[in-house]
Amino acid sequence: MSFFTNKSIILKTNSLKYNKAKRLSLQVQSVSPSPHPNSPKQRKTLAKIISRTERKQKKMEVEGQDTAINITVKFSGRSMPISVSLDSKIKDLKSLLQPLTNVLPRGQKLIFKGKLLVDGMTLRESEVTNGAKVMLMASQGLHQGEGPILKDANTRPISRANTSINKTVNEKFEVLIDKNRVERWKVTGVIGLADSNLKAIPEEVWACGPSTRALDISNNFILDVPAQIGCLSSLQKCLLNGNGMLDNCINWEGLTSLKHLKVLSVSHNNLSTLPSELGALCSLRQLDVSNNKLSSLPVEIGLLTQLEVLKVNNNRISNIPMCIGDCISLAEVDLSSNLLTELPVTFGDLLNLKALHLSNNGLKSLPSTIFKMCLQLSTLDLHNTEITMDVLRQLEGWQDFDDRRRSKHQKQLDFRVVGSAEFDEGADKL
Repeated sequence: MSFFTNKSIILKTNSLKYNKAKRLSLQVQSVSPSPHPNSPKQRKTLAKIISRTERKQKKMEVEGQDTAINITVKFSGRSMPISVSLDSKIKDLKSLLQPLTNVLPRGQKLIFKGKLLVDGMTLRESEVTNGAKVMLMASQGLHQGEGPILKDANTRPISRANTSINKTVNEKFEVLIDKNRVERWKVTGVIGLADSNLKAIPEEVWACGPSTRALDISNNFILDVPAQIGCLSSLQKCLLNGNGMLDNCINWEGLTSLKHLKVLSVSHNNLSTLPSELGALCSLRQLDVSNNKLSSLPVEIGLLTQLEVLKVNNNRISNIPMCIGDCISLAEVDLSSNLLTELPVTFGDLLNLKALHLSNNGLKSLPSTIFKMCLQLSTLDLHNTEITMDVLRQLEGWQDFDDRRRSKHQKQLDFRVVGSAEFDEGADKL
């Protein structure tokens, strides 16, 4: 009886699912072996059924699981955890790494287990598995922004003269201003305090009032531009660069009350945003906000209709507002070393544009009307972008631009390329 019972159980398990077979396995293991001579064969058959069911279950689990894996990309001393799908191509992984490393995709070489990963293959095909460690090597020059991100570091003011001067001397210099110098400031209208190791703007500066036309306090350690700057009502030029200023260090309400201000430089600081009040500087001709931590420009920049020079290079800007086209007086724009992938079509409205610097960005194309509408454009810097000669040739007005470029830079062009008339694939200044 025991034999036939066990046999019927064995035959029945052929149609059972994995969980029933597993329970049966546990039951059989808990029962004493049958004395019948065929019991070893029965147990062997049952074991095969269970094994086959387990394999099928595992296969189903593998097929049904999420294809996302976690890998670590090592680059210049940094370890970057990345979550990516197994079915993603290597070129997709490179695009994912671009904003993390500032290295353009075509400048990236990914190596796994000593082999160079091919752009067209998937991670699965490349046998990259969960927990894998991939090495990234960057080609020199093919980067965006300020260059490859090698390690985390705080932005510091630009280098200056030795700051280890006696502390007592510094403190005296901050508060003691030669009376003759103050009188000279009032007569000339120029206050020059650059590279003076100052930690604050001397009170005597405000005494100069409306007679001041230019203020230069660059390359110091000044972290406070108070509302009092508004008393310099005739100020036309203000240089605040190289002080390590944060967003809250500048009283923009006081600064933007200067209706005659034509030149403003706040470069080489730690600014992450520009306020909307910037649009109130209606007389501004030159604006330099380069070498900061800006991620965007305020839309109010479109109100600066008299702006002629805009320098925003070496920041973290990923897009430019459409209203840039309202800055109709712009003649020179420097957007190099940022995180741009495209430009707004309104760039074609800048009819006075003569020079455009776009190097070290992830740009793949230009606005379609830029050559057709910007008829004064003669200088274009596309060094280290994704823009190729084929892309430029397709833009209407390219030939006219190329003629203007040649006319202006013929001597330099002939010297550099030894008589060649070929365009350099967007890899050098035009």
